Amino acid sequence: MDILKAEIERKKRQLEENNLLKDPKKKYFKRAELATKQAEEYWKKQSSIVKSDNTAQIADGEDRLKVNGEVKSDRHSLLPRKEVIRKLRERNEPIRLFGEDDFDAYKRLKKLETSEPDIKNEGYSNDFQAAMEKVDQDYLNEIIQSTGEEDQNKSNDVSVKDDGTTLEDVARMRQELGQGDKDKDHEIVLRFFKFVLKKWGEQLNTRPEEDKRTIKGKMASATHSQTVSYLKPLFRKLKYKDVDEGLLGSIVEIVQHMMDRNYIKANDSYLEMAIGNAPWPIGVTMVGIHARTGREKISSRYVAHVLNDETQRKYIQAVKRLMTQCQNLFPTDPSRSYNYLRTTNK
Repeated sequence: MDILKAEIERKKRQLEENNLLKDPKKKYFKRAELATKQAEEYWKKQSSIVKSDNTAQIADGEDRLKVNGEVKSDRHSLLPRKEVIRKLRERNEPIRLFGEDDFDAYKRLKKLETSEPDIKNEGYSNDFQAAMEKVDQDYLNEIIQSTGEEDQNKSNDVSVKDDGTTLEDVARMRQELGQGDKDKDHEIVLRFFKFVLKKWGEQLNTRPEEDKRTIKGKMASATHSQTVSYLKPLFRKLKYKDVDEGLLGSIVEIVQHMMDRNYIKANDSYLEMAIGNAPWPIGVTMVGIHARTGREKISSRYVAHVLNDETQRKYIQAVKRLMTQCQNLFPTDPSRSYNYLRTTNK
């Protein structure tokens, strides 16, 4: 009986606190009014909890940004979570790793922006069109700045860098290439590719000015500019001797055939490097619980390198252009040429 009286008193106090019976003459109330009051109290309590959690998280973020007792960034410099998610998705990165909070995701984004600031994933861009627009813009800038005819003639020329390599040096490098010295192979491949680029650029610059200003002439200049930009990552790797062993072996083989002016074999080696001839070109080596016969033959040499990443695809494509230009610059017998009729008709 005492328990029942205590429960009745508790209900009365609850009604008084909720102000449901403001009128003393009123002895009843609607159930919906009680539910509304309880919902208001619940959301008021939850909002206060969320505010306290946000305050603690911001304070924790500020403490973690302190270095040597100095705050490097205040809370206003932190990006909103939605912005962090959007930028991570643009870079094809996961929006949250295992055990990672919002602040850790923000730090990971800043690290990515610092290490890869020029990444572009907003869609596929037309690199060839961009190179042509650059050629046109350079031409217009030269016309505006130049005052004489000599300066105007330079406007349609492509940039050519000469490192002093000659045909006699190429003959000597052929004897040293592929002898087991990887550092020497890096150096020879770099010099030979630069030599072909130089000869290609000189050939473009010797054209009449009328040919340079035509659409076909501008496309040829744009192709050269685009090839130079594509080859920069490969040249950087060759300079620092950091090319993958399997890829370097394929490139050395291609360069050897190019120096021998055997462009048929050079094209075969290029196809083997670009798309591979492995049973599983993407690199699968185990498809079951039992080892397949000949599985040890599947190595990086037989895997399609063009599938690795976009940067590698670009400079592998640029190597093919150098092969085509090398055949135009240093022709050989038709039986050793690739697409002989097409190149002679040009």
